[in-house]
Amino acid sequence: MSSKAEILSRIRRHTLEPSPLPALDGEWIAFADRQAQFTQVVTGVGGQVRVRDPRQSLSELLLALPCMENAAQVVCTLPDVRLGNASLDDFPTPQSLAAVDVAILPGEFAVAENGAVWVTDRGLRHRAIYFITQHLVLVVPRGEIIDQMHQAYDRLRFDRPGYGLFISGPSKTADIEQSLVIGAHGPRSLTVVLE
Repeated sequence: MSSKAEILSRIRRHTLEPSPLPALDGEWIAFADRQAQFTQVVTGVGGQVRVRDPRQSLSELLLALPCMENAAQVVCTLPDVRLGNASLDDFPTPQSLAAVDVAILPGEFAVAENGAVWVTDRGLRHRAIYFITQHLVLVVPRGEIIDQMHQAYDRLRFDRPGYGLFISGPSKTADIEQSLVIGAHGPRSLTVVLE
């Protein structure tokens, strides 16, 4: 018997009794001010949050963002905002999105506990836009901030094929000489706009 077969045989002999899954109903984290908690966490992980004043249009707020100052290529997929000078349909391959300076995309909801925003590929030609753009702007309805991830998972539905993920903060790594580097392998900045 080979050593591989012997190891696998020993593993098969030592089976564990199944354990019941824990109940997930319970007293979970609840924040008195979800927006303040969300803002604090996003800021702590290197992102920024902007809240739209009701007297200001969303387009005005977006145009005033620092990442828009020198942006040559801007993609905006928000249905009611006519902003940007490129469409995702202008890019034949995900690799061609490397020319996009700013991507303004909708977020479905935000999580106060960890500063995450749930996004999907619905309506997107290339989901790589979340990772390849220089600056990512996610627009989330202000009333769609929930307390914690248990609530977030309750909201997710996978009734059809698709892609979704939680994004929290810009790309970052601390592997290089134990120094935090923002934008190492993805967007250099993340701005969440609460509308």
